Amino acid sequence: MNVVVVESPAKAKTINKYLGKDFEVLASYGHVRDLPPKDGSVDPDDDFRMTYEADPKSAKHLKAIADAVKSSDHLYLATDPDREGEAIAWHVLEELKRRKALKDVKVHRIVFNEITKRAVLDAVANPRELDMALVNAQQARRALDYLVGFTLSPVLWRKLPGAKSAGRVQSVALRLVVERELEIDAFRAQEYWTVEALLRTEQNDSVAARLTQLDGRKLQKFDLGNAEAAEAAKRTIEAAELRVLDVAVKPTRRNPAPPFTTSTLQQEASRKLGFGAKRTMQVAQKLYEGATINGETVGLITYMRTDGVQIANEAMAACREVIGREYGADYVPEKPRFYKTKSKNAQEAHEAVRPTDLSRLPQDMARFLSDEQAKLYALIWKRTLASQMESARLEQTAIDIGDAAAQTVLRATGSVVLFPGFLKLYEEGRDDSADDEDGRRLPKITVGTAMAQEAIKPEQHFTEPPPRYSEATLVKKLEELGIGRPSTYASILTVLQDRGYVTLDQRRFVPEDNGILVTAFLDNFFNRYVGYDFTANLEEQLDEVSAAEVDWKTVLRNFWTDFHAAVDGTKELRVSDVLEKLNEVLAAHIFPEDEATDGRDLRVCPTCGDGRLSLKTSRYGAFIGCNKYPECRYTRPLGAPAGGNGEDAAEEGPKLLGQDPESGADMTLRKGPYGHYLQLGEAVPKEKKKPKRVSIPKDIELENVDFALAVRLLSLPRDLGPHPETGKPIRAGLGRYGPYVECDGKYGRLTSTEEALTVGLNRAVDALAQSKSGRGRGGAEPLRIVGTHPESGQNIAVMSGRYGPYLKHDGINATLPQDVTPETVTMEQAVALLAAKAAASPKKKAGGAAKRKAPAKAKKATKTTKAAKTAKPAKARGAVSAE
Repeated sequence: MNVVVVESPAKAKTINKYLGKDFEVLASYGHVRDLPPKDGSVDPDDDFRMTYEADPKSAKHLKAIADAVKSSDHLYLATDPDREGEAIAWHVLEELKRRKALKDVKVHRIVFNEITKRAVLDAVANPRELDMALVNAQQARRALDYLVGFTLSPVLWRKLPGAKSAGRVQSVALRLVVERELEIDAFRAQEYWTVEALLRTEQNDSVAARLTQLDGRKLQKFDLGNAEAAEAAKRTIEAAELRVLDVAVKPTRRNPAPPFTTSTLQQEASRKLGFGAKRTMQVAQKLYEGATINGETVGLITYMRTDGVQIANEAMAACREVIGREYGADYVPEKPRFYKTKSKNAQEAHEAVRPTDLSRLPQDMARFLSDEQAKLYALIWKRTLASQMESARLEQTAIDIGDAAAQTVLRATGSVVLFPGFLKLYEEGRDDSADDEDGRRLPKITVGTAMAQEAIKPEQHFTEPPPRYSEATLVKKLEELGIGRPSTYASILTVLQDRGYVTLDQRRFVPEDNGILVTAFLDNFFNRYVGYDFTANLEEQLDEVSAAEVDWKTVLRNFWTDFHAAVDGTKELRVSDVLEKLNEVLAAHIFPEDEATDGRDLRVCPTCGDGRLSLKTSRYGAFIGCNKYPECRYTRPLGAPAGGNGEDAAEEGPKLLGQDPESGADMTLRKGPYGHYLQLGEAVPKEKKKPKRVSIPKDIELENVDFALAVRLLSLPRDLGPHPETGKPIRAGLGRYGPYVECDGKYGRLTSTEEALTVGLNRAVDALAQSKSGRGRGGAEPLRIVGTHPESGQNIAVMSGRYGPYLKHDGINATLPQDVTPETVTMEQAVALLAAKAAASPKKKAGGAAKRKAPAKAKKATKTTKAAKTAKPAKARGAVSAE
């Protein structure tokens, strides 16, 4: 018996059919082990020893593989054909060695770029050894990401409260997004004008032309800077006798783009299909693993993680055959087209992403695929076929029209497609492109032709800031800079969003305030390590490791020496120093000017007039506050306009609603770092008692908050009367999870804030009777059922606890992190949190009680690593990203 190990179960099923009864194909289900998320998993003081742990989720899969291998003659490791796949094969092998499952078993490494019977059988017939250079390159990458994450993230937590994590490539990608946003902040629009003319020939053909030369001088973009200059130019044109001065015709050719790499596939799928990078890779994975067509499961595309742009000779021949059959001989070039990658650090020599069989036309495959799969397959098929088609032949025309005496010239441009070539099938998308004037059609026209003026129209324009990055343009920029690998782009973009550093708005990345602060911090205190050249150079070193040109431990040593020294250099750095530096470098963003500022000092507090505004941070994020706190409680969100003269008090400072009928204290509406709230009275310096405050509930519109409503909200919680059975008082109020009624520690839910303000005794008793909640957790009613656990089949519930919401499943309780709410926690997050809690909890006896450990014997003193001294991350904080 022969055992074959692949990564996915879908792939295993297909390959098993190809290989027959003498082979058993099993799936590892991706990674089987990794560095545990705790300090010391990579030890720089022990020559970068890496301590791996098997993933608990992989235990049953590894057992199945080990059991099968023990009774086999050959083991074929057939994980994906890239560095990561090579590393997974090595990890599987190491686990099998640890389990002593490889006695008398011959181990082979096989790779294939497509899941077809021919490719799989050919791979089995031509096995090779594990490529340890590729494995070590992946180990070096993982170690670097770990060292950056678990060393730099704790620095962020200490010096910039509210920050979440830093990553070797993640932080560089974030820097691109933030720098673009700061460019937009600093941008000032500049006015300019153009003059367009609609002209007609003697044959009544219309021609649109733009003024390019005035009074013998070629116009630059800002030469017509206002309406008066544009009107003067218009009068000059109107007074001229216009004729055709010159007609220039230039034949050109456009060549097709090469077949898809990972990054260009992600870019085009974003432009043309609206797919995010992560979604593109998920759909492509399904196409790679295969679809069932007429009873046979076949892979439809080659491996989708690649830098290569070349395709196999047989694929080129198939392209030419399909082109001739579907489009005619004129569309088949004389010779096949060969492409070379432009990526300066392209990975292993893989093929481009292409269909495994070009004769499978998209329209024929659509009925076997989902809608998304059909769209992506069609895109890949068209791009591949177009890459081998004849060039498009065009004729570009430029017509100069003017008055030679007045030395005034207008130009009309356009083009004519003489032969469409590959454009008949496919045209590559473009990012952020303006209207293409070259696409206009022009009539046949000769020099000397008189041109009649139909309309002369000056047009006002303003320069525009650079556009924010889309997924397509950010991936393109990362690739241009040589940062990251094709397989990492999707995870990088996902991590940035999961960390709350960026959001997608109209398919464009907008940095959140904490993303801007993290970038500014790293740029000022760890500039080298978020530098584009430094990160790209590190990628080149990893490529040299994969080519067995450089030792991977040497790369780690060179990096760690300087990086560790840079981290040590921040030990004496105070949070106040960090914030003042950020005040300085982010002044345009933190204290933005608007029309109301009138040149005044934007850091003077608009409420007290004496205090100075500064960036402040909390566990919930950053905001702007007055340094006279607590005497002055002025706050506003980061990046909000400073305001002109304090008139917008409801937004920026306290707004007086009236005096409390009972105490006579002022009732004010204010805005703090966490939203709007009501306050009764003022804080008195040196007194511990704070004024009463009530947050404005989410179900109440801010504009509806007036004096009457403020009185009612500040009266909460209110007494409703004694419970008819126990005599205990019943109260109605607003809590962390919404409106409620309470009696003797038992709570009942209400439907709205309005009900909390109006509920009577009978309704309150009924709400309490419907609730099972009490002081103990045992009978508590879940806030939400997340869903059914994929392994146990039991529900995962979100419960309300004394110290906040927590997950409950099969006797395990896991606290929700600060940035995850009961309403937003996903099944994937819930399973991961519960698994982490279970792994950290002591094992229980059958009776349920945790076994008490015997006193440990005295251990020898162990050497504390520099990494351990530098970074002490909390396990639950999630310091390390994918990159």
